[in-house]
Amino acid sequence: MKYAFITGASRGIGRAVAEQMVAAGYGVTFTYVSNDAAARELVAELQAAGGCVDFLKFDVSDPMATEKAIDDWEKIHPDDNVEVLVNNAGVCNDQLMIFMQNEAWHKVLDTTLNGFFYITRRFLKSMISKRSGRIINIASLSGLKGLPGQVNYSAAKAALIGATKALAQEVAKRNITVNAVAPGFIESDMTKDLPVKELEKMIPMGRFGTAEEVAKLVAFLASPASSYITGQVISINGGLYS
Repeated sequence: MKYAFITGASRGIGRAVAEQMVAAGYGVTFTYVSNDAAARELVAELQAAGGCVDFLKFDVSDPMATEKAIDDWEKIHPDDNVEVLVNNAGVCNDQLMIFMQNEAWHKVLDTTLNGFFYITRRFLKSMISKRSGRIINIASLSGLKGLPGQVNYSAAKAALIGATKALAQEVAKRNITVNAVAPGFIESDMTKDLPVKELEKMIPMGRFGTAEEVAKLVAFLASPASSYITGQVISINGGLYS
């Protein structure tokens, strides 16, 4: 069976992506770190909808844990293959750089950037041998324009965008596409404490986006309809570019 592997999917954008991929006929495996209740709830929801779904609990920033988790998955799924990889795992730790501690810097980059590297490197082997694959990285408006108070997050997402463009060129001849989606302000746990009304005034469309809107874009990039799109960063931000 063809599978979509989604990191950081127990809630928010990752959860919405899992829902879209099940609707598209994929088996889904998602990762999470700590929210057991949300993970089980998502599995129950998607299985009730007829999906083949399972999860792996590990930290993508830990290379040894990543290798073990994927080894375990491959033992359980000997006849299945991951055709779509969505690198969604990420964390925020916002503060002005002058006050930022080393731990806040490293945690954000380790999860977003190193997590992308460890997971993607592992699945690339099978994608290259099968000459087929879709890799979709969840970047951010922060990675395109930078946001004050998010030097760590902006740096991580900007680096992810650079990696997307470089990797796309490395694997294009193997029929593997690599793209990034750069959401603006999206309704989620990560944005619930922001001054929503003030920020909406900056957005030409006058509202935050939804996780479902982002997920539908990801589903398109995973579909055959996007087969000639690679190395691109597609913004979904309601017109907020500067």
